[in-house]
Amino acid sequence: MNPIGLAFDGANIWVANQAGANTVTKLRARDGALLGTFAVGVNPVGVTFDGSSVWVANQGSNTVTKLRAADGKVLGTFSVGSKPQFIAFDGENMWVTNQGTNNVTKLRACDGARLGTFAVGQLPTGIAFDGANVWVANNSSGTVSKL
Repeated sequence: MNPIGLAFDGANIWVANQAGANTVTKLRARDGALLGTFAVGVNPVGVTFDGSSVWVANQGSNTVTKLRAADGKVLGTFSVGSKPQFIAFDGENMWVTNQGTNNVTKLRACDGARLGTFAVGQLPTGIAFDGANVWVANNSSGTVSKL
């Protein structure tokens, strides 16, 4: 299964299963019961909840998959940069770190439309939204970018 990324949707834990599984698993938080396993892109890494949907960064297919949190139905798959890692939600948009292209892709959460691509440091990995800005941890350059 090779779990790597986790997200909480208010009641459940979503787990990205990397290295050949190409799935996410939904576990009930109160007791760990398995509620489902859902196919996504190749090598899923980061998982984020936006209030109604779960977003998964698929490192091996250079995409992000949007799933309905209620039942895991795929609502869309969207192209981003090379080797997407983790995702942050700013209340309206999804921000995805792309390690292979040293940038961040901004997608509109309601429909996945690409709103921009922003250069950051080398091997961007972690990402967070502080209420006003997006912060990116650049693993190889030893820096943090503020967008």
